[in-house]
Amino acid sequence: MTGSVLPDEIVELAQKVVDENARLGRKVVTAESCTGGLVAAAVTEIPGSSAVLDRGFVTYSNQAKQETLGVSSELIETFGAVSIACVWAMAQGALEKSGADVAVAISGVAGPDGGTELKPVGTVVFARALRGKDGEPEGEMKLFDGQSRGEVRRQATLCALELLLP
Repeated sequence: MTGSVLPDEIVELAQKVVDENARLGRKVVTAESCTGGLVAAAVTEIPGSSAVLDRGFVTYSNQAKQETLGVSSELIETFGAVSIACVWAMAQGALEKSGADVAVAISGVAGPDGGTELKPVGTVVFARALRGKDGEPEGEMKLFDGQSRGEVRRQATLCALELLLP
């Protein structure tokens, strides 16, 4: 797709997200930390995205995760912001504060600093929550090649878009 500010592979996947969710009449919401709104931006590159994207939350700081999405400070203190527990709470909070049917949440260490032995640069966690579906949290942790901040964010955006596919 020419004229996009984002890489073609991201725009192509966003097109699938919009097409498939529109076909099902599903609304989506994003809760983003390390991607800084790239997932929502990718979806809005697509004409007709207003039928699918309810809203996007960029909750970069721990305080924003707590105030905007209702993530408890105890959860962040216990597990950290880059944890399945945190992104699951972010996804649940995004659903509660939106009219969406499906939420995706992302938090990670994009680098070049901030990595630890347990969570090196390139560590990104994802969660997907569906309205009306309780049970086991759906989340995963990935370790992307942390060669650059942009590359970690690109890979995280692609992964999050995949999670928005039905």
